[in-house]
Amino acid sequence: MDTLLNTLSAVPWWGYVLGFLGIVAFRDIFIQKAHTISHNYPVVGHLRYWLESVGPEMRQYFVANNREELPFNRIERGWIYASAKKENNYEGFGTDRDIYQHQHIFVKNQMLAFKTPENHPNATYTDFLPCAKVMGEYNQRKKPYRPASIINVSAMSFGSLSAAAVEAMNKGVAKANAYHNTGEGGLSPYHKQGGDVVFHFGTGYFGVRSSDGSLSLEKLEKLVKDNPCIKAIEIKLSQGAKPGKGGVLPGAKITREIAAIRGVEVGKDVLSPATHKAFNNVPELMELIEKIAEITGLPVGIKGAIGKIDQWEELADIMADTGKGPDFITVDGGEGGTGAAPPSFADHVSLPWVYGFSTLYQVFQTRNLTNRIVFIGSGKLGFPAKGAMAFAMGVDCINVAREAMMSIGCIQAQVCHTNRCPAGIATQSKWRQAGISIPLKSDRLAQYFKTFRKELVEITHAAGYEHPCQFTMHDIQVNVDDIDLTRNLRTTYGYNKTEVPFKGTKVLYDCEYLGGKDFTESAK
Repeated sequence: MDTLLNTLSAVPWWGYVLGFLGIVAFRDIFIQKAHTISHNYPVVGHLRYWLESVGPEMRQYFVANNREELPFNRIERGWIYASAKKENNYEGFGTDRDIYQHQHIFVKNQMLAFKTPENHPNATYTDFLPCAKVMGEYNQRKKPYRPASIINVSAMSFGSLSAAAVEAMNKGVAKANAYHNTGEGGLSPYHKQGGDVVFHFGTGYFGVRSSDGSLSLEKLEKLVKDNPCIKAIEIKLSQGAKPGKGGVLPGAKITREIAAIRGVEVGKDVLSPATHKAFNNVPELMELIEKIAEITGLPVGIKGAIGKIDQWEELADIMADTGKGPDFITVDGGEGGTGAAPPSFADHVSLPWVYGFSTLYQVFQTRNLTNRIVFIGSGKLGFPAKGAMAFAMGVDCINVAREAMMSIGCIQAQVCHTNRCPAGIATQSKWRQAGISIPLKSDRLAQYFKTFRKELVEITHAAGYEHPCQFTMHDIQVNVDDIDLTRNLRTTYGYNKTEVPFKGTKVLYDCEYLGGKDFTESAK
């Protein structure tokens, strides 16, 4: 043994390196069969795979310019980060955006901006911006709900997101007087940290699931009764990332905690079908909406990505004939979102938000139904100018998912589906989650929401209005092409938004539906 140790100690360091490389080369040539490059170019072939693995990061930090990255470019991410941290989010020396680029948005300002009276709520609370409509008012639900914020957290499940991320978001929406959509993973303890909640379920019925995988109305009724934080129910028909596609939650990801929340078995794969068991057609969907509203007393809405509109037209016809129907409709954009999907779906299935929403809105407008519905937009709308455009097209609220994730530290690593999120947000790794300071991150989400609302209020006032619900399609222009140069939204999408009944922000501030919200913290 001593002789062997003496021999090894006499070998120079580079001898060990050569020995190691020799072993790797032997493995590459004679043992592994999976990689042709490694076989043909032993040792150095590994460099190619390593460079490929870090390519997105290298491009993000050293190659891509400020405006060319997708899904969110560096300027957009920087604005969210600065807004969330209450730092300077201004640009100097003019914009570096190509303002002649296709679909660039122009908000037309008024010669004399809206002047805020001394007794106006925005004179004290500069980001006070509740929804102008009330969910469930037309259908006379027992517990109508007016969202106290026009920007809210979109559907993201516990399981897809970490416990720390969900808790930070819920505490953040409580501080910002917003609501938090649970996503289809069920209501977790982390959703119950003081914020208003919209309970969302999909084809898996997680959290309100019977033993055979169908929807249990008894469990739903009990869930709402036991959790007064739930203010509305949303039925997911489809989502922008993968409309019409089901999914599998691998058993390896199902911990005891997730199993208890979702109502499934530990360690066993769970299928989310592509279609619902609770209804088979539009009339049955309408019946389910009314049943849920009756047993819970809450507003009930639906969420979908838009493609063909024949069934949406059938829904609108039934609403017109019966006087009943969903209290709100969330329109998801085909741009995709936090849900992982095959590129064939993410890139090609369902319409982008502007095309999908403009198509759907006209279905309900032609039947004089728009003022019965609270329209919620979800699809990269978490920026004030895009928010102004969305309101001009007919939305009443905005839901944000990826923007909310970035406000609490997401770096757009685009590995959400691998369980290796470096920011601890889209992972169940306890080690990675430990890097999230919940008090700090909740403050940052709240500050992002407050900054968004404050800047949208300022844009609204610049356009001569008091509330963004007053935007019309003539107030926004977009670059169309080289022949038309720019068109207003009315000419571009072929309709005029229905005027939203609005009696003033002071009326909203005094409204009973806001549930006695204290906006003192929002003013700080």
